[in-house]
Amino acid sequence: MMFNIDEYVLNPKTGQVGKIIGYGHEIINNVYTITLKVLIAEPDNSSKKLLVLEDTISAWSLIS
Repeated sequence: MMFNIDEYVLNPKTGQVGKIIGYGHEIINNVYTITLKVLIAEPDNSSKKLLVLEDTISAWSLIS
């Protein structure tokens, strides 16, 4: 499943919610894998810092 920039996604495993700000890639087990760059909406233990995560697309679900 492909996501669009500015869509909001949820990581069901961690409970984190964020906005897609870009795409990336990694080599995992010798396989080229597309990743999402997600701006986390409200990082824990911080009121002003922004947190950007890069993770595999399969780790995220679209929030509708």
